[in-house]
Amino acid sequence: MDLGLKGRVAIVGGGSKGLGRACADSLAQEGANLVVCSRNARELDQAAGEIRAATGVDVLSVAGDLSQLADIQRLVQRTVDHFGRIDVLVNNSGGPPAGRAVDTTEAVWTQSVDMALMFFIRMSREAVPHMKAGGWGRIVNVLASSVFQPIDNLVTSGVTRMGAVAFAKSLSDEVGRDNILVNNVAPGYLLTDRMMHIFETRSADTGANVEDLLHAHSATIPVGRLGRPEELADLVAFLSSEKNSYTTGATILVDGGVVRSVM
Repeated sequence: MDLGLKGRVAIVGGGSKGLGRACADSLAQEGANLVVCSRNARELDQAAGEIRAATGVDVLSVAGDLSQLADIQRLVQRTVDHFGRIDVLVNNSGGPPAGRAVDTTEAVWTQSVDMALMFFIRMSREAVPHMKAGGWGRIVNVLASSVFQPIDNLVTSGVTRMGAVAFAKSLSDEVGRDNILVNNVAPGYLLTDRMMHIFETRSADTGANVEDLLHAHSATIPVGRLGRPEELADLVAFLSSEKNSYTTGATILVDGGVVRSVM
C-alpha cells in the first residue's frame, strides 16, 4: 500500500533510538523526508546517516532538549529553513521520572509537566501554523498505556499524558477543517532499550534471570509476547499519511491486549 508520504516532511522527536527511531524508519521507508531530534548529537547523527543510507530520503538532525521551548522553536525553524514546510509531526519524548501520588516532589512534578505535557503543547503550537499554510497536516502523539490504566510508581506519566490526551482532542476540534488530523498512540510493553533496562534493573534487584522475567511478563499479555517497536511505528506511519483521512482525536492502544478496559 502506498501511504502517500513520498516527499512529505516529518519531524520525529526522540528519533535516535527506541520508538522514535522506529517511527523515523517507518516514515522514511514510505519516502518521507525527516527531521530527527534528540539530546545526544552523536547518536542522532549516526541514526540520521543510517536512515539516509537505507532509504535515500533527506534527513536533517537537530540536537536539542524538547522539554525546553527555545529548543522546540529552533527545531521548527530549522525544519522550515531546510525544507520549506512541515507536514507531519510525531511527538515522542522520554518518559517522565517515576513517582507516587503521595510523595512526588514539586521538582519532579515540574519536570514531568515539561517533559510529558508541555512538550506536546509546544510542539503542536509551533508546527500548526506551517501545516495550515500548506493546507495539510498530521500530528501523532506517542503517549503510554497509563492513559487507560495506572502504572505502579508512574503517577507522573498518567497525570501528564492524560492532559496531553485532552489537549490533542481540543486541538483536533480546532484544526480539522484545515485538513490537519491529530491522534495519539498508547504503547504497552514494547521491546526497546529502555524496556530492557527496566528488566535488567529488576533482575539486579531480585536476582532473577532477565529471560525468566521477560517470559513471566509475556505470559500476562493476551498475545503472549512483548511488542516490537515497528509494530507501533507502522501505525504511526498510517496515521501520518494520506490514507488516514477521517481518524482524528483518537487514542489507540498498541499493547497486545494487556489493558483490560473495554473502552
